[in-house]
Amino acid sequence: MDKEAVSFVRISSAIKGFDFPKVDLVVGIGSGGTVPAGLVAFQLGIPLHVVSVNYRDNNNKPVRDNPVFLDPFALNVPYGSNILLVDDVAVTGKTMDLVREALQNYTIHTFVLKGKADFVLFPDIRTCVLWPWHTHSNSMLYAD
Repeated sequence: MDKEAVSFVRISSAIKGFDFPKVDLVVGIGSGGTVPAGLVAFQLGIPLHVVSVNYRDNNNKPVRDNPVFLDPFALNVPYGSNILLVDDVAVTGKTMDLVREALQNYTIHTFVLKGKADFVLFPDIRTCVLWPWHTHSNSMLYAD
């Protein structure tokens, strides 16, 4: 299966130019959303919290019927805060739904690089993607 390669430069440039909603905290869904959430939090100049959730293996195949938290999950921000929930890709929405349910006392906006969410960085990408943090090729890190 062919995958479209997307570089850090392209991702970073797109994030820099993206019109994000006003949020108080970025919550990244680990492991796939860790890097994108870090880039977004840095760009917005706000705190980052990463939550460990597992649903798929390294080959993107579900290993469970539903996603599960791998670690206890709690936030130290006031109820009602605006949170940007970030993952790399959302196909079924199951992982986002799990975390969103745990954040029911907050205002949640979802953001993905590809797939289904309130905000999508690359809505035109329809193929599978080779993200630069999933490769060992240095050329992928910086190529346009």
